[in-house]
Amino acid sequence: MKTVVVATHNSHKLAEIALTMKALLGPGIELVQTDGKAPVEDGATFEENALIKARAAFRDSGQPSLADDSGICVDALDGAPGIHSSRYSEEGSDSANLALLLENTKGASNRAATFVCAVAFVSKNGERVVRAEWPGVIRAAAKGKGGFGYDPIFSPNGLAGTAAEMTDLEKAAFSHRGRALGLIAPAINRYFQATN
Repeated sequence: MKTVVVATHNSHKLAEIALTMKALLGPGIELVQTDGKAPVEDGATFEENALIKARAAFRDSGQPSLADDSGICVDALDGAPGIHSSRYSEEGSDSANLALLLENTKGASNRAATFVCAVAFVSKNGERVVRAEWPGVIRAAAKGKGGFGYDPIFSPNGLAGTAAEMTDLEKAAFSHRGRALGLIAPAINRYFQATN
């Protein structure tokens, strides 16, 4: 069995990655969740934090490893919460983070925001990291029951609804994470073709 360790302890994120990669990876490649301790994410960029996580999973497992680091960058907040998106509020839960972002953007005339995702793949053959973005706007109130994180208050450009109103397959096709995974998948396939 060909195995890629996914360096996340977030079950929602793992499900999104697995759904997207199912259609992108070659036959017989299985994704497994890391059982290692989460490393300290002290990078200054999404790319640095994705690499920190993928390197830790590779070191712990000895298996090729995949990690993403993602967040939302809001124009009215000078790019915040950015790399601190999952730890934006003191509590750090999805609901608390979302509530704080709504509070901090209340009355803002510029509602533009961008979801960013960097994905890193680390194996014995080296490292690769890619980045993708998903532009849109922050809504004044949450809408939709799907997704997680900031999805209920993010409306992608060109769509009337929020990311939380999209189906799982729609989100996998259009989101920042889906786009980044699409960019990294060829590197994973090449790795296993080369090591067959």
